[in-house]
Amino acid sequence: MTPWGRIATFGLGLITLLAGQLTGLVVFSLWHGPLGRNTDLANDGAAVTLLIAVSAPVQVALLVQFARRTGARAGDYLAWVWPRGGQILFGIMAVAVFVVVSNLVSVLLGRSIVTDFQIELYRSASAQGGLPLLWFVVVVATPIAEETLFRGFLFRGWLREPRDAWPTIAGTALLFALVHVQYDGFVIVQVFAAGLLLGWMRWASGSTVLTMLLHGLINIEGMLETALLYG
Repeated sequence: MTPWGRIATFGLGLITLLAGQLTGLVVFSLWHGPLGRNTDLANDGAAVTLLIAVSAPVQVALLVQFARRTGARAGDYLAWVWPRGGQILFGIMAVAVFVVVSNLVSVLLGRSIVTDFQIELYRSASAQGGLPLLWFVVVVATPIAEETLFRGFLFRGWLREPRDAWPTIAGTALLFALVHVQYDGFVIVQVFAAGLLLGWMRWASGSTVLTMLLHGLINIEGMLETALLYG
């Protein structure tokens, strides 16, 4: 198996990200009408849910096709390998420690552990009867799509030899953080730290299925905190 080159990997990854978002916006426009200046997608739970529900499968489908173009099985290229039980257990404990430390830092700095974006997303989805689908796209669809891109496709294209491990982990974590533009700088730093943890788990286990599970676990914790605070 010969992976895509580093530049090609970045370019194709960017194409899949943009293609997914564009498809989501087109479907949203067809469903709700043309986007106007007063359309606030970022704070509309139903809109965000629809965008993710459409963009995630488009993104994954494109990455599968690009992976196959290398002559490899898509599952092998994207590291869709089921992890061992011990790896899952270790990952859960690592995520638990990360969440506790992250929340503790937020509290010590006088910040809420739940962002305004999360509250507004949850509130608007609840008002429109879309909470079940919001939970699904946040806990299932988003981890699958993002991990397939960052810890799957990009990781495979950039990790060529052992010395590439930490630059690849850090590089994918940085891009992972930068796409979370809905948050402020403090939260983006937290997302970067989560990306480092997920990248290390991907490297140590060789499995993006593991990082999908851990990413989903982090998102479940965030949704539970939001539900408790909103309730």
